[in-house]
Amino acid sequence: MKTLQHAIGLAAHGRAHGEAATQRVYACGGEFAETITLPSGVDLWGGRRCDGGDWSYEGTFGGPDHRTIIAPPGGIPLRVLGAEEKELARDDTASLISGVRVVAAAASAPDGKSSIAVILSTGARAVVQDSVIIARNGKDGEPGQDAPNVRATDGVEGNHGASACTADAAVGALPVVTVCDDGIESTGGYGGDGGLDVGGDGAPGEPAPAETSERDGRGGVGAGAMRCEDGNYGADGPDAGRAGGAFGPGILSDDGWIGVRGEDGKKGGVGHGGGGGGGSKSRGPMFACPVGLPQSGAAGGSGGSGGCGGKGGGGGGYGGASIGIVALEGTDLTLANTDVRTGKGGQGGVGGTGQPGGVGRRGAHGGLGYAGGGMWDACRGGDGGNGGRGGDAGGGLGGGSIGIAYVVPNFAIRPGTNIVAAGAGQGGLAGNAGPNDEVGKGANGPWGEFYSFGAASEPPH
Repeated sequence: MKTLQHAIGLAAHGRAHGEAATQRVYACGGEFAETITLPSGVDLWGGRRCDGGDWSYEGTFGGPDHRTIIAPPGGIPLRVLGAEEKELARDDTASLISGVRVVAAAASAPDGKSSIAVILSTGARAVVQDSVIIARNGKDGEPGQDAPNVRATDGVEGNHGASACTADAAVGALPVVTVCDDGIESTGGYGGDGGLDVGGDGAPGEPAPAETSERDGRGGVGAGAMRCEDGNYGADGPDAGRAGGAFGPGILSDDGWIGVRGEDGKKGGVGHGGGGGGGSKSRGPMFACPVGLPQSGAAGGSGGSGGCGGKGGGGGGYGGASIGIVALEGTDLTLANTDVRTGKGGQGGVGGTGQPGGVGRRGAHGGLGYAGGGMWDACRGGDGGNGGRGGDAGGGLGGGSIGIAYVVPNFAIRPGTNIVAAGAGQGGLAGNAGPNDEVGKGANGPWGEFYSFGAASEPPH
């Protein structure tokens, strides 16, 4: 046969005309740039000397070039299926794999990051002898997406109040509203109405503050025995803190290893609207409006609305792993006189940076008292608060470097077997973090000759 996979299919099924399945494939020494799926119970005997029709094994293990080399440019080079997964697997006997050199290209697994040479699917049984299993380096994780570097939507300036003697009922200045892209609103308070004997109070800005302070967006008190008061400034929205870095070993699946991304940055808080200014009055110890003109006092200015909170950055991606053999739940693996070597895990990706919050805008002036009439002016609205900065995201998990990554398998290591795992990838830094800043940094990837993962039914740690 020209390809190993076609030969495997014939060995598992048998040829046409009712021929019995041989359950065994003999492969010549040389390189095969293809991915192989081997049902449990089908053997793969590599390293045959095929020149001149010899087909012997004599002298075929004198060096790596004599083995059957399975080295595709992409994908998982060798998969062994469990008996329940394919009709090709007729029983639950183990597959014997001998005289092969399995080489996974760098970053060739389905996630486009990891390098994984062999996967034993759930329930698979395999004996690997006189072979070499090699995984190349994992790819570095991608950086998290930065939030826009231009600030979030700014607030809106308040409206000015009407002056005295311009309306029979001087209604306070209308509020202004900032509508953020997530639907959250910041509203400056209404200005207080102008009155005859008493000015109206300004309305508070929104959203309402959690506690009373000097910047709580309260509306100003209208004029009575005393002049009116300005509306209070609205509070700034809180900055979002730095998000957490990725942690945990990741999970194993039929696609290989899946790492953990860094936590996305949170959105900054919206700035609070300023309170409306208190309204004034037109009667009392002052002169009234001239006869023939409207009699109401000056109305208060409305508060400015707050700026929107900045968006958070995106979490850093996980680095790709380098794993020789993935053995899923219920597998049975024996290694004899076999080398397993892995490359380096990729570095975790850097977290994205957060967006600056929008600027809160000024409250507007209240209306003026009647010129020359000794009337009190109405009061101004408070300024809206600034939006909080969006949070910087956490760094991604470093890629693992593991000889055998397993989920509750049975395995035996026979003499002559060597397992060497290179270094795991470091976790990615958080957005805006310095080289030695550990806050928000992702964890280093899992590492070791052997590493145990939880079953698929267990939540990832």
